Amino acid sequence: MKIGSGEAHAERYFTEVRQVADRIDYAMIERLADGLADLRARSGRLFLLGVGGSAANCSHAANDFRKLCAIEAYTPLDNVSELTARINDDGWEGVFADWLVVSRAGDNDAVLVLSVGGGDVEHNVSVNLVRALDEAKRRGVRIYGIVGRQGGYTKQVGDIVVVIPTVNVDHVTPHTEAFHAVVWHCLVSHPKLQLVGTKWERIAKT
Repeated sequence: MKIGSGEAHAERYFTEVRQVADRIDYAMIERLADGLADLRARSGRLFLLGVGGSAANCSHAANDFRKLCAIEAYTPLDNVSELTARINDDGWEGVFADWLVVSRAGDNDAVLVLSVGGGDVEHNVSVNLVRALDEAKRRGVRIYGIVGRQGGYTKQVGDIVVVIPTVNVDHVTPHTEAFHAVVWHCLVSHPKLQLVGTKWERIAKT
């Protein structure tokens, strides 16, 4: 279907959304919940990494993990001054790896990658994620991910990685970035993780 031929697009799109939801690996999401619960129990930190639309998702997710689950979560995307200074002075590819170094990330901590492709050196896509994951591996940091396509480098080296199923190659990016939010909201509302109720749910109960 050509871009711009929008007849019945909404119906087709939401049919695909249902297909993604039906095919996603629920057991892997449960494993990720367990991993994050263990992270909190050992007072580890969670570093969220992503680019483009996924960068905005990282910021939102860091808020939810901190506020609702009491997990010490950070993303370099929230500090635009440091981010752009590192890009300007040292280059794009090492920006996240260098940030992990300064953060003294260690074997008590974890990174959570939100990405469409998961990092791919061969195609020169999100190479900064690849460099960050290499640094994380060197430091013994656990690697988690919510990614699309075949999972890329994140899936290759990660410990627990949820791959958003591809149901239409023309909609990989919108489905993946949308399901980032579906999966992390599943996690932050998980009984193993959520400690603080969300506002409207608290209001409804009163």
